Amino acid sequence: MLRAQTEGARLEKQPGFQRLHAEAHVPIPDYGNRARCLVRLMRLGMPVPDAVALSVAAVRAIAAGQMPDVASILAVFGADPVVSVRSSPENPAWGGPGTVLNIGLNEKVCARLAEHLGDDAAAEIYARFVQSYSVHVARLDAEEFAACFQPGIPAAESRDLALRTYELEMEEPFPQDPAVQLGHVLRSMARAWEGTTARLLRQAKGAPADAALGLIVQRMALGLGPGECGAGVMQLVSSATGAPQITGRYQSQAQGREALDGENGVAYLTRDARGPSLQDICPAAFADLEAYAREARRGLRDEVQIEFTIEGGEARILDAAAVQRSARAAVRIAVDLAEDGIIPREEALARIEPRALTEMLHPQIDPRTQRDVFAHGIAASPGAATGRIVFNSNAAQASAAQDEPCILVRFETSTEDVRGMHAASGVLTERGGVTSHAAVIARGIGVPCVVGASDLNLNPREKTLTARDGRVFREGDLITLDGSSGEVLAGAVPTVEAALDDAFVSLMEWADAVRDIGVRANADTPADAQLARSFNAEGIGLCRTEHMFFEEDRLTVMREMIFADTPEDRRAALEVLLPMQRDDFAALFETMQGQPVCIRLFDPPLHEFLPSGREAMLDLAEALDLPVSRVVSRIEALQEFNPMLGMRGVRLGITVPEIYEMQARAIFEATIEASRNGDPVVPEIMIPLVSARREVELVKTRVDAIAAAVRTEKGADFNYTLGVMVETPRAALRAGDIATTSDFLSFGTNDLTQMTYGLSRDDAGRFMSTYVSLGVYPEDPFHTLDPDGVGELLLIAAERGRDARPDLTLSICGEHGGSPESIAFCRRAGFDYVSCSPFRVPVARLAAAQLALTDRVEDRKIAE
Repeated sequence: MLRAQTEGARLEKQPGFQRLHAEAHVPIPDYGNRARCLVRLMRLGMPVPDAVALSVAAVRAIAAGQMPDVASILAVFGADPVVSVRSSPENPAWGGPGTVLNIGLNEKVCARLAEHLGDDAAAEIYARFVQSYSVHVARLDAEEFAACFQPGIPAAESRDLALRTYELEMEEPFPQDPAVQLGHVLRSMARAWEGTTARLLRQAKGAPADAALGLIVQRMALGLGPGECGAGVMQLVSSATGAPQITGRYQSQAQGREALDGENGVAYLTRDARGPSLQDICPAAFADLEAYAREARRGLRDEVQIEFTIEGGEARILDAAAVQRSARAAVRIAVDLAEDGIIPREEALARIEPRALTEMLHPQIDPRTQRDVFAHGIAASPGAATGRIVFNSNAAQASAAQDEPCILVRFETSTEDVRGMHAASGVLTERGGVTSHAAVIARGIGVPCVVGASDLNLNPREKTLTARDGRVFREGDLITLDGSSGEVLAGAVPTVEAALDDAFVSLMEWADAVRDIGVRANADTPADAQLARSFNAEGIGLCRTEHMFFEEDRLTVMREMIFADTPEDRRAALEVLLPMQRDDFAALFETMQGQPVCIRLFDPPLHEFLPSGREAMLDLAEALDLPVSRVVSRIEALQEFNPMLGMRGVRLGITVPEIYEMQARAIFEATIEASRNGDPVVPEIMIPLVSARREVELVKTRVDAIAAAVRTEKGADFNYTLGVMVETPRAALRAGDIATTSDFLSFGTNDLTQMTYGLSRDDAGRFMSTYVSLGVYPEDPFHTLDPDGVGELLLIAAERGRDARPDLTLSICGEHGGSPESIAFCRRAGFDYVSCSPFRVPVARLAAAQLALTDRVEDRKIAE
């Protein structure tokens, strides 16, 4: 003992080495996370085997060939020690070299162990060490040692074969000096961390290029010998749900994490029907371990999995690591820790990655499932869906009518596919990006979607889908989409259902209590609005009215209006649509119960409501009682070279004013109706695709006139606001002019990004990954708001708009509204709210709360 203390003192004088004890100072950047964790366990009074930590600097020196005084490290553990070496990265998520056990075993130590364990057990542990050292340290081929461990071979013969194999391959005897063994292990692990493969794997997990690694040399708790001995792991919660549940595994006469591998000889921890448990085998050790785990939870301020060894019925704690957890479990764990007073609520909020909440809101593919992936695309709308392939919206609706789940497969979707998308369980497109039509609509309605699957060959005429590997899928075949990863799988795949429990509700309530920016939802139907309410959206920030016109009974009337030759005939057709539109708006207002509803007036070009195929044109001619030639001629006349930049939005509203007049009347009549039945409604009317103040003046004049007429006709008063959807760079630059006639500016960042970059959001996915990987753009600007280009336009518009009108309301209603990065930008710019798809509302609420908390911390630091 005296010698060990002396050697320990000598070791402490060497820079970069630290003997671990309750008072040791081991900063994580210097020694890594595991070293810090072991010290904290020691402070909690847990039976942790002696250990020495090697600093990051020492490990880097070892990798460079500067070996430390290894003998002084071993001397800390007394005469003839047996030790292990474990990695201690700065962040556990980065991984690290695998643990090497039983360093120090040689002929002398093996003979001593034989007295304690028996000849066979000592010989087997020595043979396994020789094999492990040879493969992981000497880098010999594992297959060379397969013959050493054939069934029926005595342990002593396995040992001798392993030693001979090493000597044959290395042309020298197996090292007997423990210091030599330890030195080689340290050098091997240090160099493995610095290797190219390991570095790339770390960087894929988000680690920096210079990620730090410390090492831990720890006395072996053998887990072998007389009495109850073994090894295992224990945690107090379910990794899937976070609910209290003692789980783990234990194996008698085992070392390290052997209890996690295989089934032979493995016992579970608590009594159940699966067989003997540690609770039965060694109840005293089980009780101690449960107490240690609970103390570790309090002391480490997290749910942890403890790794333990039992020797002669006594438990030893080797390590404690954060429990692996699903998003659902992460929320439950954070909330429970806060409610138990272990962490404050603010920390519970900060521990949850906002985007991880999407996993809770949608079914996910069971992680235990074998994946037969035949195509990859862009993950456009999260969740998993299985269904039979269909190639058009009519087939999707027919499938839904028969309660048969389907996957709608298209080159790309358009507004006429919206009904089919609602009917489908999932959407797959060959083209498109994260803000393509399919992606935006799918996220809004909560349907899993994969877009830009360019390695597929879609043949709608033959109704086939051909994968790059040659497999052909036909209409009616079962496939599965993983909208969270962008993978397309063959066949039906087991899924894990979504679950929003009390912990989720509590976390969201805590988030709402601290966030300082509003969060609304984009919703086009009463069902969307109800979903938005369920996620506590503070109103609707974007209602796209054109989607209401694609129902079968409305589409024909809409086409009659398009084929009308005079304003009077157009008004007559729109009169039929008026009560339908009024009912739509009234249902939205009643669902939102007095919360704001921002309705975007009609936006798409008219040709999107007309068929493209010859057979469909013939059907339309029959429905409208018109010659086919006239139908074809009208469709051709409405075609545009670039519909995105053509007759749509406010341009259509000014040249065909009857549409906006009908919509304004429907809004105001619905306002009166909904206000009778509930809280007063103040609708917000938004004009799309504006680029000049005069456009706003013309529409505003007509809308105000309709409002006055409705007030007179109905004998009722109401209020409303009118604003602009800023989607063009000119509207952003002329925001000061436009604001003088507008109550609000809401930035449609999907189209604004498209116009600023000169990129089609439907086609950019073909080359965007190359652009990002080559550093042309730091991120896909359709996925993450571009702060330099598009962001500067937003800042210019915000400043000029509020200079002209200080009470101007500012918001984002594009898909960027659900992005934490975009929310941070909007908060800095002084925006009033963001609006996003309903399923992104919880993400936005949590992200906004975290940003507000971060600002509080910064303000507190400045004040101090």
